[in-house]
Amino acid sequence: MTYQKRVGIILGTRPEAIKLAPVIQVFQQSRNLDLQVILTGQHREMVEQVMQLFNLQADKNLEIMQPQQSLNDITCRSLQGLEALFTEQKLDLVIVQGDTTTAFAAALAAFYQKIPVGHVEAGLRTDDLFNPYPEEANRRLISQLTQLHFAPTTLAVENLRGSGVLGEIHLTGNTVIDALLNVAAQNPACDVPGLNWHDYRTILATVHRRENWGEPLQAIAQSFLEILEKFPDTALLLPMHRNPTVRKPLQQLLGSHPRIFLTEPLDYGQLVGAIGRSHLLLTDSGGLQEEAPSLGKPVLVLRETTERPEAVTAGTAKLVGTKTENIVAATSELLSNPQAYATMANAINPFGDGHASERILEIVENYLGK
Repeated sequence: MTYQKRVGIILGTRPEAIKLAPVIQVFQQSRNLDLQVILTGQHREMVEQVMQLFNLQADKNLEIMQPQQSLNDITCRSLQGLEALFTEQKLDLVIVQGDTTTAFAAALAAFYQKIPVGHVEAGLRTDDLFNPYPEEANRRLISQLTQLHFAPTTLAVENLRGSGVLGEIHLTGNTVIDALLNVAAQNPACDVPGLNWHDYRTILATVHRRENWGEPLQAIAQSFLEILEKFPDTALLLPMHRNPTVRKPLQQLLGSHPRIFLTEPLDYGQLVGAIGRSHLLLTDSGGLQEEAPSLGKPVLVLRETTERPEAVTAGTAKLVGTKTENIVAATSELLSNPQAYATMANAINPFGDGHASERILEIVENYLGK
């Protein structure tokens, strides 16, 4: 390239920040690119924690976050803010990650300005438009606007080809493994008041998805109580999402149990430390399905569908749904059957080798250098 091309990396939530942090780091080392890191502000404190952990600075922050914001609010404010920014910045490429409302709005705003889009973690599918909601629709819509698809797995590549998308499809691995291995190498601590990791087999649990609000959340909470009743040598660590729709029921149902530790959201370093020290995970998180297997931890997925069936096929994760009896049965099997536990713990993680970000940089430099 005879001159630097300007690339904008857009993010708004903590998962995006984690998965884009290693991408930002390798892009900053390129002599061929002028990188602009742009936050929408969909999440605030949680994104700031990740930026600090990876020693990153944003060039722009739209600060769109408002209390009780709806999907319409996030989309409209992101579109309006990014339109002005993209007009001013004269970007040659916009990179988005995953399936958040920020990612969709940024891809649409770039399309309106005729700026090419690169999509990190492209090609995930459940084939159920409302599960997860709104993520399945977001990622499908982004795929229709993308020129560079960075697919994490061969199945994601197949999904993209089957969708008839335009643009180049590249198999890169998942950047979350890059981030995880970077942080895990530092052996981060996870100190939780009252929890001695050596006293219990600790289950790390997270639950936050919209489709699990209401009755599913209550069923999940009930399963936690029954598991701890059945296995007195276990404890449960549950970092709570900041959304009161999730927090309040969990506090009411679980807050008084002596072996349940409800905490504020862990920063990413603490989360990696918790994964490493936990016995197994119960989660509806997409990212944890990818991360935990790299540290040898079985994952039971508290959802009816997953856009990461590679984990199930590889044996690193098992889809158990949200019914109390199913969660208790699957967890009991891992807690009482050492062979079943070892089979999951030793399965090979299908999501990458820690070099996805480097591949993405090479693809982008080649694309912009044409």
